[in-house]
Amino acid sequence: MNTEYSELDLDGTRLVRIESAHLLADISPSVGGRIVSLIEKSTGHEFLWRNPALPLRAMPPGTEYDPNFFGGIDELLPNDIPEQIDGVDCPDHGELWTTPLDCKRVGDKLNLLGTLPHTGLIYEKELALRAGSPHMDIRYRITNPTGRRKNFLWKLHAALAVNPGDVIDCPARKGLVVDPAWSRFSRLEPFDWPNVEGRAANIIPEPENSCDFFYLSGLESGRMAWRRPDEGFEFSYEFDTAVFPYAWLFASYGGFDGHFTAILEPCTAMPISVNEAARQSQCSALEPGQSLETTVTIHVRKYSA
Repeated sequence: MNTEYSELDLDGTRLVRIESAHLLADISPSVGGRIVSLIEKSTGHEFLWRNPALPLRAMPPGTEYDPNFFGGIDELLPNDIPEQIDGVDCPDHGELWTTPLDCKRVGDKLNLLGTLPHTGLIYEKELALRAGSPHMDIRYRITNPTGRRKNFLWKLHAALAVNPGDVIDCPARKGLVVDPAWSRFSRLEPFDWPNVEGRAANIIPEPENSCDFFYLSGLESGRMAWRRPDEGFEFSYEFDTAVFPYAWLFASYGGFDGHFTAILEPCTAMPISVNEAARQSQCSALEPGQSLETTVTIHVRKYSA
């Protein structure tokens, strides 16, 4: 086998470690399948940001997200802001992050499976580390077993450990400030990404007690990446733009509880309200019995700086 498996715990919470010659990843099945650690082994570099003030804990459904923002890689499903969607009350940042998942190893793959308790959507993902390279391929299936159409938002959510001068790469044509209250910029009209108000919004600034929150659209390809040019590190998502036609970027430069991190968020919907996105035909939807299937690849690497 090309992948080694082991079990350990963090703060008393079970982790499953998958490890190849190039990549090490720790996954927490009971915390929505969160990827807690992602290390490129030739350098030992940890790509993910974690909140040093919080232990890893499975949280009860309906928990408020921001005070419990742990970091790592989680996902938002079926919503972001709390709202009633198709007659169902959907909690803050969705249901997945508080849903424990069944976990089993099948050959070189790790399979995770769970049902969202309110919406009834079935969530499945299969993680596999590629032999010979630092890639993680994640195959997804989201199924609607209910008798009603389901509108939803599904968002990847990778919190990265960043430094000033790091670069966010995304081949988007347009950017839009989500909320000026969470942004260094006050412009409300769409702009040509990444330049806004005379600044390059994709360059991580010094800590300045600020935040950024952008919608990115008009993606020329399904890629969203972070890189550190002076050290030659890169993290990237590769995805199907037919599934994820948008990419969101949230970053805190000290303005959100003192955190310093950038979160890469390929997303199936825009704007943040699923109900509004549905009115604009800009969100995911599954009819009864229908499934959405796709593959996302995470690539980390050390390149020549």
